Amino acid sequence: MLELATVFAATPLKYPVRLVAFDMEEYGLLGSTAYAKQLKINQQPLRLMLSLEMLGYRNSASNSQSYPALIKPFYPDRGDFITLVGNLTAIPDLIRLRSKISRSGTPCQILPDPSSGKLVPITGFSDHRPFWEQGYRAIMVTDTAMLRNPHYHRATDTIDSLDLDFLTGVCQSLIEALKTI
Repeated sequence: MLELATVFAATPLKYPVRLVAFDMEEYGLLGSTAYAKQLKINQQPLRLMLSLEMLGYRNSASNSQSYPALIKPFYPDRGDFITLVGNLTAIPDLIRLRSKISRSGTPCQILPDPSSGKLVPITGFSDHRPFWEQGYRAIMVTDTAMLRNPHYHRATDTIDSLDLDFLTGVCQSLIEALKTI
């Protein structure tokens, strides 16, 4: 997020950008829920909300990636990509961002969720969900967390368990992709 702030301060995007670090995600999405509700109450327009959620773990081994049964047949079994999860209104952005991220060198999958987390609950496990609930276009950018990373929420979840080259590539690709919307 700090790298995004540095880049977008020097080269602003077409739309205003707010970089917000929400608290209390693990305790019920409290920070993002309060923020999304306040935007709605104040009738604030929002072009797109991006939730950066677990971005730096990669494993290229076969069967290193798992999924909920409903979506498993549609995605690769190697955990070496980034995923964009969005609600129905975000589908055009999902497609555009995936294309640019992939062309920038980071393998990217998309998961459009027209049910906003009702059919596949794990798609709503982060700070983007309150924005879905308020009717905003929102996308979670993720390495899929617990579906790939054996260190997720464990004592072994340390910086040395991450692939920093992958994380750098994700950040650089995301910056290039965001310039296109």
